[in-house]
Amino acid sequence: MLRVIVESASNIPKTKFGKPDPIVSVIFKDEKKKTRKIDSELNPFWNEILEFDLKGIALDNSSSLTIIVKDFETIGQNKLIGSASVALKDLVGNQSRSFPFKLIPLLNEKGQETGATIDLVVGYEPPAGPANPNDPGGTNTQEDGEDDGGYEDGVDSPVGGVTPTVPSGTKEAQLAKRITKGKKTRRILSNKPQDFQIRVRVIEGRQLPGNNIKPVVKVHVCGQTHRTRIKRGNNPYFDEIFFYNVHMTPLELLDETVSIRVYDSHSLRADCLMGEFKIDIGYVYDEPGHAVMRKWLLLSDPEDTNSGAKGYMKVSMFVLGTGDEPPVEKRERDNEGDDVESNLLLPAGIALRWVTFLLKIYRAEDIPQMDDAFAQTVKEIFGGEADKKNLVDPFVEVSFAGKKVCTNIIEKNANPEWNQIIYLQIKFPSMCEKIKLAVVDWDRLTKNDVVGTAYLSLSKIASSGGEVEANSGETEVGFLPTFGPCYLNFYGSPREYTGFPDPYDELNFGKGEGVAYRGRILVELSTILESKPVNKKLEMIPNDDLLVVEKYQRRRKFCLAAVFHSATMLQDTGEPLQFEVSIGNYGNKFDTTCKPLASTTQYSRAVFDGNYYYYLPWANTKPVVTLTSFWEDISHRLDPVNVILHMAERLQSNLAALKSGMQAKMPENRLAEMWLKLIDELAEDISKPFPLIEGKSNITVLDTQIEKLRLKSLKQIREAAARMRDEATDVKATLTEIEDWLDRLLQLSEEPQNSMPDVIIWMIRGEKRLAYARVPAHQVLYSTTSPESSGKYCGKTQTIFLKYPQDKTKDVKMPVELRINIWLGLSAVEKKFNSFAEGTFSVFAEMYENQALLFGKWGTSGLVGRHKFSDVTGKIKLKREYFLPPKGWEWEGEWMVDPERSLLTEADAGHTEFTDEVYENESRYPGGEWKAAEEGYTDVNGEKAPPPREFTCPFGWMWEDDAWKSDLNRAVDEHGWEYGITIPPDTKPKSWVAAEKMYHTHRRRRLVRKRKRDPAQAGAAGRAMSSYEDQEGWEYASLIGWKFHWKQRSSDTFRRRRWRRKMAPSETHGAAAIFRLEGALGADTSVDEGEGKSSDKTKESATTVFGANTPLVSCYFDRVYTYHLRCYIYQARNLMALDKDSFSDPYAHVSFLHQSKTTEIIHSTLNPTWDQTLIFNEIDIYGDPQTVAQNPPNVVIELFDSDQVGKDEFLGRSVCSPMVKLVPEEDITPKLLWYPVTNNGKAAGDILFAAELILRDKGGTNLPILPSQRAPKLYMVPQGIRPVVQLTAVEILAWGLRNMKNYQLAPVMSPSLIVECGGEMVESVVIKNLKKTPNFPSSVLFMKVLLPKEELYSPSLVIKVIDHRPFGRKPIVGQCTIDLLESFRCDPYTTTEDIAPQMKVSLLSAAPRQETVIEMEDAQPLLAAQEEEIVDWWSKFYASVGEHEKCGQYIKKGYDTLKVYDCELEKVPEFNSLTDFCDTFKLYRGKSEDSDDPSVVGEFKGSFKIYALPDDPTLPAPPRQFRELPDSGPQECIVRIYIVRALQLQPQDNNGLCDPYIKISLSKKVIEDRDNYVPNTLNPIFGRMYELSCFLPQEKDLKISIYDYDTLTRDEKVGETIIDLENRFLSRYGSHCGIPQQYCVSGVNTWRDQLKPTQLLQNVARFKGYAPPVLSENGRKINYGGRDYTLEEADANKILHQHLGPGEERLALHILRTQGLVPEHVETRTLYSTFQPNISQGKLQMWVDVFPKSLGPPGPPFNITPRKAKKYVLRVIVWNTKDVLLDEKSITGEEMSDIYVKGWMPGNEENKQKTDVHYRSLDGEGNFNWRFVFPFDYLPAEQLCVVSKKEHFWSLDKTEFRIPPKLIIQIWDNDKFSLDDYLGFVELDLHKTIIPAKTPEKCTIAMIPEFQADSSQKAPRTTSLFEQKAMKGWWPCYVEKDGSRILAGKVEMTLEVVNEKEAEERPAGKGRDEPNMNPKLDLPNRPDTSFLWFTNPCKTMRFIVWRRFKWLFIGLIVLLVLLLFAAVLLYSLPNYLSMKIVKPI
Repeated sequence: MLRVIVESASNIPKTKFGKPDPIVSVIFKDEKKKTRKIDSELNPFWNEILEFDLKGIALDNSSSLTIIVKDFETIGQNKLIGSASVALKDLVGNQSRSFPFKLIPLLNEKGQETGATIDLVVGYEPPAGPANPNDPGGTNTQEDGEDDGGYEDGVDSPVGGVTPTVPSGTKEAQLAKRITKGKKTRRILSNKPQDFQIRVRVIEGRQLPGNNIKPVVKVHVCGQTHRTRIKRGNNPYFDEIFFYNVHMTPLELLDETVSIRVYDSHSLRADCLMGEFKIDIGYVYDEPGHAVMRKWLLLSDPEDTNSGAKGYMKVSMFVLGTGDEPPVEKRERDNEGDDVESNLLLPAGIALRWVTFLLKIYRAEDIPQMDDAFAQTVKEIFGGEADKKNLVDPFVEVSFAGKKVCTNIIEKNANPEWNQIIYLQIKFPSMCEKIKLAVVDWDRLTKNDVVGTAYLSLSKIASSGGEVEANSGETEVGFLPTFGPCYLNFYGSPREYTGFPDPYDELNFGKGEGVAYRGRILVELSTILESKPVNKKLEMIPNDDLLVVEKYQRRRKFCLAAVFHSATMLQDTGEPLQFEVSIGNYGNKFDTTCKPLASTTQYSRAVFDGNYYYYLPWANTKPVVTLTSFWEDISHRLDPVNVILHMAERLQSNLAALKSGMQAKMPENRLAEMWLKLIDELAEDISKPFPLIEGKSNITVLDTQIEKLRLKSLKQIREAAARMRDEATDVKATLTEIEDWLDRLLQLSEEPQNSMPDVIIWMIRGEKRLAYARVPAHQVLYSTTSPESSGKYCGKTQTIFLKYPQDKTKDVKMPVELRINIWLGLSAVEKKFNSFAEGTFSVFAEMYENQALLFGKWGTSGLVGRHKFSDVTGKIKLKREYFLPPKGWEWEGEWMVDPERSLLTEADAGHTEFTDEVYENESRYPGGEWKAAEEGYTDVNGEKAPPPREFTCPFGWMWEDDAWKSDLNRAVDEHGWEYGITIPPDTKPKSWVAAEKMYHTHRRRRLVRKRKRDPAQAGAAGRAMSSYEDQEGWEYASLIGWKFHWKQRSSDTFRRRRWRRKMAPSETHGAAAIFRLEGALGADTSVDEGEGKSSDKTKESATTVFGANTPLVSCYFDRVYTYHLRCYIYQARNLMALDKDSFSDPYAHVSFLHQSKTTEIIHSTLNPTWDQTLIFNEIDIYGDPQTVAQNPPNVVIELFDSDQVGKDEFLGRSVCSPMVKLVPEEDITPKLLWYPVTNNGKAAGDILFAAELILRDKGGTNLPILPSQRAPKLYMVPQGIRPVVQLTAVEILAWGLRNMKNYQLAPVMSPSLIVECGGEMVESVVIKNLKKTPNFPSSVLFMKVLLPKEELYSPSLVIKVIDHRPFGRKPIVGQCTIDLLESFRCDPYTTTEDIAPQMKVSLLSAAPRQETVIEMEDAQPLLAAQEEEIVDWWSKFYASVGEHEKCGQYIKKGYDTLKVYDCELEKVPEFNSLTDFCDTFKLYRGKSEDSDDPSVVGEFKGSFKIYALPDDPTLPAPPRQFRELPDSGPQECIVRIYIVRALQLQPQDNNGLCDPYIKISLSKKVIEDRDNYVPNTLNPIFGRMYELSCFLPQEKDLKISIYDYDTLTRDEKVGETIIDLENRFLSRYGSHCGIPQQYCVSGVNTWRDQLKPTQLLQNVARFKGYAPPVLSENGRKINYGGRDYTLEEADANKILHQHLGPGEERLALHILRTQGLVPEHVETRTLYSTFQPNISQGKLQMWVDVFPKSLGPPGPPFNITPRKAKKYVLRVIVWNTKDVLLDEKSITGEEMSDIYVKGWMPGNEENKQKTDVHYRSLDGEGNFNWRFVFPFDYLPAEQLCVVSKKEHFWSLDKTEFRIPPKLIIQIWDNDKFSLDDYLGFVELDLHKTIIPAKTPEKCTIAMIPEFQADSSQKAPRTTSLFEQKAMKGWWPCYVEKDGSRILAGKVEMTLEVVNEKEAEERPAGKGRDEPNMNPKLDLPNRPDTSFLWFTNPCKTMRFIVWRRFKWLFIGLIVLLVLLLFAAVLLYSLPNYLSMKIVKPI
């Protein structure tokens, strides 16, 4: 790797037009890399890193670099400024090295110097190993292709800058990898909010910019911010951890970002942000262990995109979900210190990569109305034309990674065209996953409304190609984010506009599943790399691009037909129902923007099925809806999706079959066959031709990339499958890889560019939308390519369960189950529909003739408000002349009377039992008497019905109930009444309640009466209805709008009949002709002149416009097949407890099509066994039996809990597909399987169920025989289907009950235990007093049960605890269900190695007492005291955890270590949870609320053994398993709790720390160790031991809590952990006291158990069933378990020291260590708290010893008191300085500095010390001879200083910090009147002190390494001052200037470290104070000029003024004398002259 750092250039010549924009190209071996340009700069700084991959070829002496500097021109060629060539021979060699090339002259074209120079640093890493020219890891960026001409801007060229095909090694691919990383792991995340904890640990900073700064770090996560303490210096050490607790869904969490910002707290200005780093939590989550450990982050300036690194920050980050273990940080301070490069969080090349997303937003369509129509209404009043459709002012808001950009607003336009480009600039590390696009409706006054939200998921529109490349070596599979041009669909709330607030508004924000199409938007995304950051956010798209995108908008016509076969399981009945099918807004009946289509079924009323549900009586005439729509043809995208889904589906079903085969323990060869079938079918599917996209017109870049990725991945899966087929040996081992393939296939099937909207089916009740379902279009799309590429359900009948919009109860009530057949295809291939169509399609125009009875005559005069001819609702007037057939259709035949057929098929058809229902109604005035209502009896819809007395039992039936009775099994009062209130204009209440209130005006009750078929008249049951046929087809009703019936009754006043006229297509089209029905029947209303033009615009409802004269299409089945269904419902398990007594009373409604049956109720159980066959005798199914066999209707099982009072509660639902037998004689039986039961989206148990559907002949003679009956009408599950059972013994060890909570406020006093399994039950003895003896007196129960041989069917084992209360009450106070009995099965004949898990105590108590005293010889007391100094328990601990530097001589002395478990002892696998004697089962009670964990009310301690009994009863029974049990009475014990330290506690105080202390509670005993709290820390070292005595088992739960000490407020609990002492005590693993490695009788490791090793060994031998151990050879040899052990073998390779005990004990201990017993250990227990039950609140390292008092006193406890820091003194003598920067000018103009030196140790800032000032240094030299003395506390073992200080003046406690020992020396310039000036500094680490130079000349800045991620500099020479003791020499000081370091001076110092003792022996004073010795410091030898002018004016004159201006002064004096002479002369001359004149001599 060759790295070129282009630093800067200087003196670039100006051009004619001003300053150039320089840009540098560096060429190495034909590879060219460029920097960015710098605008208008003659001395540019680039500081950019360019990397060249050497492709494995080392540099040689001829290697060189060419550097070209050009002036960047946007248009035209870049102009050459100068070039240079650099020879690289200095770098050649095998070492990594870097070399600066400074001031290289740039030459012009003629080779002359231009005066400009350039600075570079070149770093070289020689390649490892042989050359590898095609190294995929290299960074060979693509060639530019042109000679440096057009610098690629990438914005204009749609191809140039956006090519997504990139070699895998490039940074682009690394970028793409980063983007799509984590796609796998995120797939399985739930969408339920959970507890998470994010921990961010800020460790240290390096190279922060600025001088004398005080950095502080702020970490912002999920709306919470924490800040560190303020530190000093450019390399601060923080080591602080922050916790963020959040409760949100995983997907929301992964899009949140962590922002880490470093501020300079010194600065009060706003720009004190020094640098920041952002990363999304998803990135951290996708790292191994969901953690980023001790990585360096590169900080950058968020504002200035071009700036380089702003320093580095070292952090660790974890994301913890519930139940996650936080990973352990390894802190090796030495090795990782400076290797930043390998530890950078992101590859250095990418770290500062800017990416620009270009999002082109072209246009949108179909945006629904969002504004109020007020203005439009005003317009209408004044005669204007209203345009409702366009009442929306849309704009698009794009947000990504915290940035938001909006397009322009286009007013009043539902199909706006924006044509804008949005630039999104993203700094690489903050890669979020989704780009969010929201279409928003702008409102001038109110808040903007969101119309809809869609997401572009980066992981789907970009790919790393990583997995493909890794396995196949393929390159060029990865690509950057690209999308479109393609439409994105929006889904949200229904489109209808109302002025009221939208109840489903949330759906428009992208939360939850949208229930309706809300428009679409045409967008295109491309990605530009390395472009200059564009400052513009928006610009218009050029017209050429608009033309390019035209081809992507070409539409084709699609036809959709849906045949509704059945609508069943209705419960919300009432008004008539219809269904609407729409795709986009085509077919939406409330949307007037599309022309009306036949997209709704006719309104129908629901009929009761005689048992529980309602259904729509469509019989053999199925409603059909057809619609045509126009979309882009994207079959080239959807074909591959369907093909891959087809593969995945086959693989999934084969995999499921294989898994259930394994579960059912099938023979190996059968499994191998299934496995081979799976592999072969997969290979066959993949080798089929794959639909390719070549030749299609509207292909996007993403299409080609995804195709490439798919083909490569499929090829890879095929090869892997072939390889597996040849190599695999174990079927089970291959499952994970096969599941991985399935995941891969499902990932490949995702199609981001799916612009075809989903088909949406709505159920409409009256005019209100009630429930919906979304069917992805590709599932029903027909494709001509191949059968596999058509949708899974194209032209096939599928079952769809509709959902309520935004259903909060999640399917508790199901709106409807639909069987529907949908076909969607291009109208070009609509003929293909014929092959899918079943039945005959007929199209009718329809109207109703209405008549009323007036004065005994039928006629039209009595029709009030009704028309003579109308539609089905009776509201719209119709005439025959109104109807015109649509184009392509013509009438066939005349109008004829055609009565509604469904009235002929009675509701009870096909039933053997039926329940008739009628509602009795009463009304009153509020507060009055109840009287019969005017309609005394109605049906459920409120329509008039005959009174019960008029119901006659129909022919062929007989009453089963003697009389009508009130149905009390509903939400009603005790007489069956429910109450309501009528609010006008309604005539009946909308809702009913069970309790009567004064204001209620109506009440009703449901009367039911059962009837059954009369077997005697079975033949006549198929009675003819021909008697009705000959009538005129009238249907009668008592009042208009009521339910119609055939027979005329005396009360009828209204009648109607249906007229229909058939239409036929004018050409022969077959079934496809229905697609020609586009538009409505031409309803020509203008014919009817008599009533005037119908121009009065009445407000028409949607139905009037849409439904009145749309033709009614129906599909007529002439042949009906009768089937017979048998449902075998055997049992259920783990249902929810809904009653207060912890159980439910479950029963099941089983529904199949329009019939349902109910099982019997099983009382008080969560694991009911019904063992019942439900027989549906006759079920009519229309359509070909073959298609039914391929895709049978589902059987739906709904489980309810029967309640005596009130409504039965819903337990859950399960769906199963029946096995179809078209030939009943076939000998195949259905197999019972477990189907999951779900409730509210959660698992709620399983049900064991099977069903078979048999095609029956006329007489039903071919049906299998009926199964045997258990009771009348209760058929059992027949043999052959029911599980095969075997007599099995279940032995129960019932040891005892613990922690039983009160039941009904009274404590549980005398409980007993009931165990139920497989219908058998056994009860234990009663415990007389639970408080005194919580164990059962006799512990073993035995029961014989018939259990299934197949484990798959085994029932649950239920434990119930009942309390024996006064007056014979025996309530159930707790229960527990055990599912998997497999783990308790055993072979009774194999004697295990352990005869029985006997309790140690019972054996130990028999041990001889006299030996238990351990004599402690008090030998060598002096030596022990000395040793204590060097070796303590902590030495042992640190030696065990591997921190050898902290344990001194411990290991060398050969002492033993202990085992440190990083988890609880119970979780160590080899100790079997310490439940080898008995398990603990939690007992539950009552109704589980929403919480996942129902209330635990106690624990049962016990165990089970299950084994088969011989079939022959004469054979002897196998031996019992539980025998020789220990005594179950209470034991008194001593408990010692050793708390070592806590780790990573959750902070409780505002400062992000806590003051932890320990609280221990054991039943009533509480130790609160509040006085010994550890202030201000999250990792306290406690080192405490507590001793308690207790009685087991009553006081078994030891609770250790950590609290946070608060002086003023309540102490808060951090977390707690609970240890079950009883398990430790009973376990045979010896967990009551771990055994050490050595037997010591003195020293720190003195033996602490009660028994010596030899006694322990005897006990182990006894309960392992061995002979007692035999000692021989004077204890040097022991025979144990049939093997000899010798002392030599035990002592081999061990250092024998003076503390060891006698030989036989050592040998016995050696044997014990091989027996799998618990060793001496420290366990790490996780602390939990109640407010976040499953998230770790920290860890506690500790252990517990339990000693029974019956065995005598235990050994001495360990002393684990923490270590204390030692006092040290650092003495620094500052001798001289040299070459200090001269910072000032003196009055006389000389450069000078008044130098002084300041020094301190970080952490002890208050002990800063300064030298005196060396004034007026003219050459940077200063002489000081000054001593600094810094005392500090130091832990030699840990190499850290301990600083205790108060953080703030108001702090109560001193906080203890541990920081590395460092010294900071600064040079300052003294100013008297202004602030002193800072000149430079040096920072020295006392452990890695840079070795000083001996002379000032050799002292250079290079001695201090520059900390850079990319410079491979050789490490500086360092040594530890603690080892050297003292060092003297010259150190350089430097200062930052313009981003680089300059030398600020050199300091000569002596550093010396002395400990407290040495400091007393060799004292020394500060400065030159007394005692001035060791060494004595003389006064500095300063020149006379060194003084302060202000205080010494005379000296100033003498030394400064006189010296400098001496000659000037002398000259001035001479001049003055001369002037004086001249003045005197002039003065006296006239006098002399006049004298001469007057008195001439």
